[in-house]
Amino acid sequence: MDAQLIDPLLEIMRLLRDPETGCEWDKVQTFSTIAPYTIEEAYEVADAIDRDDMLALRDELGDLLLQVVFHSQIAADTGSFDFQDVVTSICEKMTRRHPHIFGEADQSPGWEQIKADERKHSGQSSALDGVALALPALLRAQKIQKRAARVGFDWPDKGPVKDKLLEELDEVEAAGSAAEVHEEIGDLLFSAVNLARHYEVDAERALSDATEKFTKRFNAVESNIDKDMQDMSLDELEVEWQKAKISLGAT
Repeated sequence: MDAQLIDPLLEIMRLLRDPETGCEWDKVQTFSTIAPYTIEEAYEVADAIDRDDMLALRDELGDLLLQVVFHSQIAADTGSFDFQDVVTSICEKMTRRHPHIFGEADQSPGWEQIKADERKHSGQSSALDGVALALPALLRAQKIQKRAARVGFDWPDKGPVKDKLLEELDEVEAAGSAAEVHEEIGDLLFSAVNLARHYEVDAERALSDATEKFTKRFNAVESNIDKDMQDMSLDELEVEWQKAKISLGAT
């Protein structure tokens, strides 16, 4: 990275965080207080990509970069590390994880194997160590299941996974308290993620797409009716729902 390109942004953040003359909001922020903004900016990058909006993607990537600079400046203020340390660390990691490009290996041992070796060397003994708690629940469940599958803890095919999903649904029906329903619904969702994984479907993306599809159809129903939904019967709503599906090209 050309230092001249990033230096102005680093200086802006340094000035914003200046304890004497900085911005009242920026200078009191901590890792914890801005972490939600970091996650939000990452989602906005993904949204711009989904919309194929290159202008928005450029802007959102800048916002995400600002978050990296912000965290780095907070760390620099406490003497923990600075932005250059972040750059150096990721350069070393990418070089280490591509020995067939930057080293003497004839071929890569595989990204996941390299990461597994890194976890082992860092003292993470479990195959499930290192999966971030802050990940969206479906994504984290899928990552946990993939980790378990790599060490042989997995169903051999889709059949038992489908059976397990139905079993969990029965257990929801049999639950006798709110706490039991909570637990069984969790098991049901975890099993649904497992089924998605066996079909090689990204559960997080699949649910996002399904939610967006529902939203479009619901909006179409709202546009097509001239009275309050609450005054309509379920049969009437079903008719409008089917019309909306057809109008949006659904089968």
